[in-house]
Amino acid sequence: MDFIRTHIKNNTAWLTIDRPEAANALSKQVLEEITETLASLERDRSIRALVITGAGDKVFSAGADLKERRELPQEEVPFAVKRIRETVDAVAAFPVPTICALNGPAFGGGFELALACDIRLCTEHTTFALTETTLAIIPGAGGTQRLPREIGPARAKEMIFTGKKIDAVKAEEWGLVTAVCDRDSLISETEALTDRIASNGPVALRQAKFAISEGTQTDLTTGIAIEAKAYEVTIPTSDRLEGLEAFKEKRKPEYTGK
Repeated sequence: MDFIRTHIKNNTAWLTIDRPEAANALSKQVLEEITETLASLERDRSIRALVITGAGDKVFSAGADLKERRELPQEEVPFAVKRIRETVDAVAAFPVPTICALNGPAFGGGFELALACDIRLCTEHTTFALTETTLAIIPGAGGTQRLPREIGPARAKEMIFTGKKIDAVKAEEWGLVTAVCDRDSLISETEALTDRIASNGPVALRQAKFAISEGTQTDLTTGIAIEAKAYEVTIPTSDRLEGLEAFKEKRKPEYTGK
């Protein structure tokens, strides 16, 4: 891997976009490496959470690599957009909780990548924008769909129609991020969050994510039926019995994902 670094700590996988000289832009190679890394990590059943972040402290990701895009023949542009969309969708579909640790501004496709994660934390100097309409295009990797679901249609329309940026304070106020951190504490606060997540039952984490992700896309009655089916998956697990036993014995449970 040239632009993606990974490591696993405390059952949490960390994926870092390492292309700071190009503002961590999502070139064809970066996207291919992210997709390949996600496929590899998904096969590792010991992973209970995934963190996506960027290298450096200036920017999370400036989005699509516009220098690369300018050199593409017009007929190839739809395929380039499709590639970003597929990568972002792969993040959204990743089966364990995903956390985006935004070490700086997220624009365009970089913002869409962050939107595909379940939880977002950012630094104080982070800004967010979908600037595509200023380039006479629209967000093409889920931005027009995921952003309204996070902050409401009116706010999302204003951001997309104008291409304006919002800062970290506004992002937290709107519920786009759950915490705003100092630059020096972003990683430690993210680790504290993932440690709490990863200490819980692996099967339960996957089923909780499935129930929330699928249920929020439908009506309440159907959503509750989805929840019931997801709950049934956890009943025959040894982890469920371990949780009850640990509670009885007033000790920390030792979950195995079985």
